[in-house]
Amino acid sequence: MTSLVRPFLFAWHFLTAIPLSRHHHEPTAMELASSMAWYSTVGLMIGGTLALADTVLTNLFASEVVNVLLIVLLVVLTRGLHQDGLADTLDGIAGGREPADRLSIMRDPRIGAIGATGLFLSLILRYAAFMALPQPLRLPALVCMPALGRWAMVTLAWLSPYARAEGGLAAPFLAHLSLVHVLGSTLVLASALILMLGVSETIAILAVGSAVVATVQAGCRALFGGITGDTLGATNELVEILFLLVVPLALVLS
Repeated sequence: MTSLVRPFLFAWHFLTAIPLSRHHHEPTAMELASSMAWYSTVGLMIGGTLALADTVLTNLFASEVVNVLLIVLLVVLTRGLHQDGLADTLDGIAGGREPADRLSIMRDPRIGAIGATGLFLSLILRYAAFMALPQPLRLPALVCMPALGRWAMVTLAWLSPYARAEGGLAAPFLAHLSLVHVLGSTLVLASALILMLGVSETIAILAVGSAVVATVQAGCRALFGGITGDTLGATNELVEILFLLVVPLALVLS
């Protein structure tokens, strides 16, 4: 049982700002890799929190205010980890000519103009997507969105080499990441999508998600020589926003 609990707790503590235990520390590289199998599960728990908050807030505020508060809640729950990765990645792409230059820029804790602009636009797009969600899809989208983004991170991490030779935040997670961990994350995500959206919609979402991950993987190899923690965070943001923008098509096509 402990062999399952510890990876889940490491996944939860890394992906959220809410501590569950003070007694599980110093994870091994294998436990960090195993924790990524739990990423979709943690994503569903984050999504469930958003859905619950949406239900409560809708009775108190106008839809515009509710959608802003949901974005604030998501950022607070995740410590802005993925937004930071998106901004750093955009700064690296914009400011460097070679992979080494881009990686160096991404290490700078200061945010540049391109990173700030991209972060602002991502928040606006997320808000607009929340506003445009058809009511029948609102609950499934809120619940599944974080799980899909975190599944994309796991899949990208498995497909890609780590870009920094000297190591970094994401390196220990990737050292022992295997297909088994990816399949575990995929199974949880697929089960949730089937339950909330249906089989055909799930197949379409996973197919499009896989295509996006493959495209990002090729881009990361060309631009950075591989992935970093920042590019994984940026991938989460990209996949979540694309899901919110595209998922209403499922209602039209069904």
